[in-house]
Amino acid sequence: MAFQHLKGKGLQNFAFYGIPDAPCRRWASEREKAFKNIVAREGYASAVFRGNETSSGNWQYDMNRLADWLQRLPTPTGIIAVTDSRARHLLQVCSHLNIMVPDKVAVIGIDNEEVTRYLTRVSMSSVAQGSKEMGYRAAKMLHNILDTQANSENAALVPTARPRVMIPPSMVYERQSTDYQALNDPYVLQAMHFIRHNACKGIKVDQVLSYVGISRSNMEVRFKEARGHSIHQEIHNSKLKRACNLLTSTSLSINDIAEVCGYPSLQYMYTVFKKNFEMTPKDFREKSA
Repeated sequence: MAFQHLKGKGLQNFAFYGIPDAPCRRWASEREKAFKNIVAREGYASAVFRGNETSSGNWQYDMNRLADWLQRLPTPTGIIAVTDSRARHLLQVCSHLNIMVPDKVAVIGIDNEEVTRYLTRVSMSSVAQGSKEMGYRAAKMLHNILDTQANSENAALVPTARPRVMIPPSMVYERQSTDYQALNDPYVLQAMHFIRHNACKGIKVDQVLSYVGISRSNMEVRFKEARGHSIHQEIHNSKLKRACNLLTSTSLSINDIAEVCGYPSLQYMYTVFKKNFEMTPKDFREKSA
C-alpha cells in the first residue's frame, strides 16, 4: 500500500529504511522482503538501508551514516520506512541537510502512530494497520472456539489447529511528507516548498517572491504554467487542505484549527468552507466521519 501510494505520485525511484535483523523482529524483515519483491516485480531499481539500533551513545554516528546514504540516492526518491520512528529519522536528517521534503525525498512510515506523526516539522504520511479488524476477528474466533468446546461432548477432540488469518492494512494517511508533485521548474519547486511549510503562518505572495528571488511577473507566469493557477491560489489551497486534514484526522476544536491554519478568524474559515464546499467546517467533519 505504501509503494502504490508513492508510485501513484509519479515517483520512479524507491528506497527502504529498515532495522537490523533480529529474531524478535521478523515483522521488520518481512516488510523489507515485501518491499524488495514488489519493487522488483514492478520493474524498478531500489535501495535498502538498515542502519543500527539507535541509542544515545551512537545516535550522532548513525544519523551521519543515514545522511550519507540519503545523499547518494537519486532525486526525487520515495522512501518507505519500516516504522514511523524510522520515518522520523529520515525527516530529521532531511531537515538538517536542507533536503526538500517531499520534492526531493518523499517519506512514508508504517503503523500511523498518533504521537510520532506530531514530532516532526513536516507532517508524516503513514500506513495504518487494520488493528481494529484484527481485534474483531480474533474475538470472533475465540468466541467460536469456546462455543464449540462448550457444546462438544468431548472437548479434547475439538481440533485446535486453525488456518492463518491475514488482516490487510486499513489505509494510507497522506500528509505533507508524501505530497509530491512532479515539477521541472526549479523556481516553482522552491516556491512550492516555501508555501507548503509556511502557508499556515499567514504568508503573502511577496514573501514567496522574496524567498525565491525573482520578479513577480516572471514567477506568476512560471507558476501558472506549472500549476495552472496563481501563487495566491496555491497558498489558499495549502491552508484549506491542512484544515480539511485536521478536521478529519484530529479532535481539535474548529476554532483551534482555524488558528493553526492561519485564518484571521473562525468566521473567515466558515466563509472559505461555504465558498469551496457549500458547507460549514462542522458539516465537513461530520460528513467525513
